[in-house]
Amino acid sequence: MPGKPIRLANADDHRWLDAAARLAARGLPLSRPNPAVGALLVKHGKVVARGFTQPGGRPHAEAMALAEAGTAARGAALYVTLEPCAHKSTRGPACADLVAEADLARVVVGCADPDPRTSGAGLAHIRVSGTPAELAENAACATSLAGYLVRTQLGRPHVTLKLALTLDGCIAMADGTSQWITGEAARAHTHAMRARADAILVGGGTLRADAPRLDVRLPGLEHRSPERWLLTRGAAPEGWRALPSPRAIFGQAAQYLFIEGGAQTAAAFLAADLVDRLLIYRAPILLGTGRPALGDIGLVALADAHGRWRPAGRRALGKDTLEVYERTRSSQG
Repeated sequence: MPGKPIRLANADDHRWLDAAARLAARGLPLSRPNPAVGALLVKHGKVVARGFTQPGGRPHAEAMALAEAGTAARGAALYVTLEPCAHKSTRGPACADLVAEADLARVVVGCADPDPRTSGAGLAHIRVSGTPAELAENAACATSLAGYLVRTQLGRPHVTLKLALTLDGCIAMADGTSQWITGEAARAHTHAMRARADAILVGGGTLRADAPRLDVRLPGLEHRSPERWLLTRGAAPEGWRALPSPRAIFGQAAQYLFIEGGAQTAAAFLAADLVDRLLIYRAPILLGTGRPALGDIGLVALADAHGRWRPAGRRALGKDTLEVYERTRSSQG
């Protein structure tokens, strides 16, 4: 059956996709092993149903939204952050089938699925049914799916490095005292970021010096505490996973890894070029002879330091400031 002409995405479409990307965050990290996807059904400028990937990966976002909408889905537009899956599964129907059968006005997808079982096939199946379906390549959707995309394309988690710094770039006093560099608002934000991660990693020195719990201590989110990983060539304590080197993250099932310290561990991941995002919590204090945030990261020329990071956000957290930077890469690697 020939499809209707595909209408190119406009500014309103991207706003709906941005909203779907924000909705998708509710699925992190409990959607694993599946990506956290968001879906909105919109008719006459109003949301008639919404869905996001449920714990354990099922139901998918599209299935949730279509089930919520019922007959109201007919003639609606579907905005979904990731291309609907096209492959069969014993855990549930393919979302491309559900979408194709829903009698929708159109489908707008924010990000293509790199999984070869779906890549392009999900959109093609929907179009064959007669429903216009377009790939909009929305930046917010790609960002919301960063863990899944990196895991699928590169075989490793998306890595965020968190640093709590003074104005002069220290992470502790000269004697190692580091509690607390930042205030309560910044620490609460860190716990919120932990709640979105599959695993959290520190080095052996941090474990010995601080004995960190690395859990989530925000009311209602305690059950989202991530796995605890330790960068060490030795054994890890009970309840921890030992990784002998930064490259040991390849092959791990986690989609999102959060690194919290210390200086040598941070430097090791930066030297291996395995950090995708920096979260710098900066306190308005000076220490002078305090401990530096990083060790040697392998740079041999000043020119090599430029062009690696782009600013991606900045906000006040009480008296402190959060700066977010994304790694710039000419290609995935």
